[in-house]
Amino acid sequence: MSTANLKSVQIGELAKNLKITTRTIRYYEEIGLMGRNERLDGATRSYNREDILRLKFILKLKTMGISLKEIQELSDIFDINEKNFDTITPKLIEILDSHIARVDEKMANLSSLRNDIVDYRVRITELLNDKAKKK
Repeated sequence: MSTANLKSVQIGELAKNLKITTRTIRYYEEIGLMGRNERLDGATRSYNREDILRLKFILKLKTMGISLKEIQELSDIFDINEKNFDTITPKLIEILDSHIARVDEKMANLSSLRNDIVDYRVRITELLNDKAKKK
């Protein structure tokens, strides 16, 4: 979805274009991730370029495994500081560094698990081979 020339889009079209549900967008609004948005005729949600970029940012962070709580912290900082992206950069870097450390730890654990499985397989194979030789 290109946001360059977009004036505003309604919730259904936005959800379809981003391959998410309208419920997801509404939920993000309910918990304060989306900030305030326009309503046409008092009921229909309408999203401008900034809203769409914000939602794309939220979705990107989610795909990286960043928690909604952490995204909420960024959102709060962003809104309190008049939507100045520079104000969230230090917190974003802190969150990303923490996430990198967790991913590194998981990778190390998976590597260790893999080695354990390989060692176990080797032992089983050796036992089977020894058994076959004795017959």
